[in-house]
Amino acid sequence: MRCPYCKQVSSRVIDTSHDVRGGIRRRRECENCGQRFSTYERPILATPLIIKQDGTREEFDRDKLARGIRISCAKRPVSAADIDRLIGEIEATLQALGRAEVSSRVVGDMVIAGLKDLDQIAYIRYAIVYLGLDDLQSIRGEIDRILEN
Repeated sequence: MRCPYCKQVSSRVIDTSHDVRGGIRRRRECENCGQRFSTYERPILATPLIIKQDGTREEFDRDKLARGIRISCAKRPVSAADIDRLIGEIEATLQALGRAEVSSRVVGDMVIAGLKDLDQIAYIRYAIVYLGLDDLQSIRGEIDRILEN
């Protein structure tokens, strides 16, 4: 692992901790400059191809998923750790399905369910686009459903 400060390759591991999603966080110290930094390792498992609504297929893109969720959570009291946890859970669920291809609808439904638990305003923001809520009545109906629970 290269030091992000001096770019030397030699560093020593000070501490290692395990994540519930199977990742490993390592606290390191550069043997050249003495600066400390953290690295995060996660296993690379096969994720299915995503079948879009128009029938095209594309690789699962964790960054694309993160962008959509972060836009929904913009200016909301949702921590980056909570967003990363949700993204990790969705990715792990897709990997656990063991299928070669999954509909984009499945991914969207996972995001909707996760955001509903995380932040209701972020959920509504995402739902407006994902569920195609294109008028105030449909948005109000969705808000009413949330308030009933």
